[in-house]
Amino acid sequence: MSLNTATLTITPEILALIAELDEFKGAWRALGTLAPERLSALRRVATIESIGSSTRIEGSRLTDSEVADLLGRLEIKKFDTRDEQEVAGYAEAMETIFAHADAIELTENHIRQLHCDLLRYSAKDERHRGEYKTTHNHVSAFDAEGREIGVVFETATPFETPRRMAELVSWTRDALEENALHPILIAALFTVVFLEIHPFQDGNGRLSRVLTTLLLLRSGYAYVPFSSLESVIEQSKEGYYLALRATQTTIRKDAPDWQPWVVYFLRALQKQKQRLEAKIQRERILIESLPDLSVQILELAKAHGHLSIGQLLHLTGANRNTIKKHLRMLVKDHHLVQHGKGKGTWYGRG
Repeated sequence: MSLNTATLTITPEILALIAELDEFKGAWRALGTLAPERLSALRRVATIESIGSSTRIEGSRLTDSEVADLLGRLEIKKFDTRDEQEVAGYAEAMETIFAHADAIELTENHIRQLHCDLLRYSAKDERHRGEYKTTHNHVSAFDAEGREIGVVFETATPFETPRRMAELVSWTRDALEENALHPILIAALFTVVFLEIHPFQDGNGRLSRVLTTLLLLRSGYAYVPFSSLESVIEQSKEGYYLALRATQTTIRKDAPDWQPWVVYFLRALQKQKQRLEAKIQRERILIESLPDLSVQILELAKAHGHLSIGQLLHLTGANRNTIKKHLRMLVKDHHLVQHGKGKGTWYGRG
């Protein structure tokens, strides 16, 4: 399949949005002044939001606090409700992406494996984990009692699905390798076509968001795990579905209308970036409010890797009790981590 991208008009708004995202992508490396503990906290909050939002978009009822509680006991590997099963599977799939994105190329085998991971704990999905659909799964509307009242959108047939997935993956890999489009636009088109195919019996929405994250990470947008795109989508769910349908109904025509979805996708990425910027700014204000000696200790810890109280006495010229007081506060506020006890104690950035 060769997607007809000639009908995608690169408007001034699209150019401006891409430039804004790329500027932040480049600036992200300079944010290493944040303590690793602070970055870890940002990522944990974003992960909880992403898991909660992505599963709620598909009908889960778990709140973010309930998701956080569940993540604290993932080692149990036993989940009673479908909501819990979906949250546990999504959490493991996302952690796989965060940890190994560089090694996970976009292939059909990897997509199937991620689908298996996503539904690992879903007992009712055991038969079709990692397998393309064998029956129609059109997107339908339901009434308050859960009765289907009509088909909203017709997806690819089970017969068409293997061919169309092979073509979509091939087009995406070629487009990325040849720089045929900006990688964010390639991710946008992959996502909307993937959802139009709806290749699996269940889990397509959640898997599309996992794959979006994978494509962004592999294209160098390393900040993505620290701010939840799924949360942005959940809070603009009506616009999300309107943009999807506006583009999806044209994909099989000679002149697809990519504009509605691409603009929505870029604006969602912009919102994700803006939320992270706001969080980083709050962290910077917190750092700037620290006493001069605390800031000096943080800078020395960053430069040396780890420091003992004896080293800090020599490097700062401050007295022992003052240094201990500042270290206690820095550890308490997660700017530094204390290692060991007694004479062997040392402090580092994480």
